[in-house]
Amino acid sequence: MAAIPAYPKKGYLSGAFRVFRLKDRNLRAIPFHYHDFHKIIMFLGGSVDYIIEGKTYPLQERDIVFVSAGEIHRPVFRNSDTPYERIVIYVAPDFLARWSAQAHGADLAACFATARAEGSVMHQLPGHSHDLLYHMNKVEKTAHGQGFANGLYTEIVFMEFLILLNRSMAEHELRTQEGVTYDPKIQQVLRYISSHLTEELSVERLSEEVFLSRYYLMRKFKEATGYSLHQYIQNKRLLLARDLLRTDMAVTRISTETGFHDYSTFSRAFHAHFHCSPKEWRKAHASASSGLSAARSF
Repeated sequence: MAAIPAYPKKGYLSGAFRVFRLKDRNLRAIPFHYHDFHKIIMFLGGSVDYIIEGKTYPLQERDIVFVSAGEIHRPVFRNSDTPYERIVIYVAPDFLARWSAQAHGADLAACFATARAEGSVMHQLPGHSHDLLYHMNKVEKTAHGQGFANGLYTEIVFMEFLILLNRSMAEHELRTQEGVTYDPKIQQVLRYISSHLTEELSVERLSEEVFLSRYYLMRKFKEATGYSLHQYIQNKRLLLARDLLRTDMAVTRISTETGFHDYSTFSRAFHAHFHCSPKEWRKAHASASSGLSAARSF
């Protein structure tokens, strides 16, 4: 399998989380991309559609966008003269898992699972008990502040925001965004790929599954996701392999479990994508959390 040549991951996380406010005036086309970390966006202004895994969401002020690690996404600007303003949080999955393990069964990543199941963009109507914009503003200001133990204080404020965000979801204070558009056939293909990553996923098999010609399916899939079918499937398999490398599963078994025909093919593809071998990645990330070094997010 060849390396994925286009639409790379954007941003790099080298800590537990990062928060910043952005207001872009000189808008340019942003390609499809993904992150190794989760992302939360509070949309504050602009004329923007947000595409996540083939679904297009027209954003409204105070919308909250949830992008899970590995999800393909991009913003599309309907009006390039209107500034694009938002508060963005990057958060490492390991950070959420670590705190969830100490929270007596409270899964802090539940908001991302709910968003994947119900809708990646949600809206909070005014008058509810948790003003998420207020708390997200508080996290952003605290993160860029100074003073005694500011790093610890920022983490405490951020944890408060995550708890209130998950409570808002559990208490149905967030409404899924209306006006979402997507191709039902492409969504069917995406669901099939997600649940059959370890199996044979040829274009012929997928086209039979949705009753489309292989050439029509390939064209529509590229339009909806920015990836060819082969690129998308390999990308998802490599991300699954990376997650399995955090466990004690044998590397050769991971190769088989993620749909690669032999270890050498898997190792080459992994190295081309992550710039290290599977064994090197496991050693480097055995006890480390993923992190961030870029200061921009789309």
